[in-house]
Amino acid sequence: MENQSVDTNILLLEGLQVTPQSSIPVFIFLLLIYIFIMVSNIGLLILISMETSLHQPMYLLFCNMSVNDVFGATAIIPRLLSDIFTLPTERHIHYIECVIQAFCAQFYAGVSHTALMIMAFDRYVAICNPLRYTTIMTNRMVVKLSVSAWVVIFVMVSILVGLSVRLSRCRRTIAGPFCDNASLFKLSCDNILINNIYGLSYTAVLLGLSAGGVIFTYLRITMVCLSSKNKVLNSRALQTCTSHLAMYIIMYFSGIISIILHRFPDLSEQRKLASIAFHIVPPALNTVIYGLQIKALRQKVFFIEICQQKTPQCTSVHTKRNTELR
Repeated sequence: MENQSVDTNILLLEGLQVTPQSSIPVFIFLLLIYIFIMVSNIGLLILISMETSLHQPMYLLFCNMSVNDVFGATAIIPRLLSDIFTLPTERHIHYIECVIQAFCAQFYAGVSHTALMIMAFDRYVAICNPLRYTTIMTNRMVVKLSVSAWVVIFVMVSILVGLSVRLSRCRRTIAGPFCDNASLFKLSCDNILINNIYGLSYTAVLLGLSAGGVIFTYLRITMVCLSSKNKVLNSRALQTCTSHLAMYIIMYFSGIISIILHRFPDLSEQRKLASIAFHIVPPALNTVIYGLQIKALRQKVFFIEICQQKTPQCTSVHTKRNTELR
């Protein structure tokens, strides 16, 4: 009985199906991406926290996204790296560890959507109600919105994963590159109707609110830009909104593809790639297409590079940067 109990708690993780010849290139590729995600996002957090001129709602929301990106990548990539050089028949994971990883994966996905919804609202207020922006989007309001988003997702994901944990298990194989909620309840031979209803409802509500909120805000922003003859306003809206929209589209469709492919067992390898892409592409591109495209951040990075070289331009760049940030 003891041996049987131990066996049912040790699961077999399929992981990535890579050939011995491609294992080293795949390992190096994933490792470099993980290093880039950590360095770029943590560097952005340090830069914003140290520069008082960047203590504004928009940049604080960058921090919210970067923290989530670091969390999501760390929950998935290290385990993928450790499994690459492990034989497929020896990729074991304890059930408790699998549950924790599934929770982290679902939590990261949920916060990604809510964080981008808050960013869309921030852009909406800044462009459509610029005179009231400073009174509406205070730093305190940003903290409230961010904490509320994280708490709501935490509760909803806890219920989602809890419904899967309550099920008995008759299988031991996780058919995926890592553990997620779908792979958890697929281990059971019990009736999973409640899991499907809640899971589909949670996904529909999250994606519906996310897509609906972003579409509404961008329609309003488009109407304001079309009715305005202010080229400066239109240029600013195009610069900030293009980055946000590109980030949202990449995250949204990579997540949708992964969800859809779960319903097609014959496309398991494609689903694995889509699942991994959801956890590495948005975090890797976050600081590139969203963070460093913002003028104030580019100026700050450029200023640091010049001053590290101790050139006479440091003082003049500092003066010009402060003037433009105002």
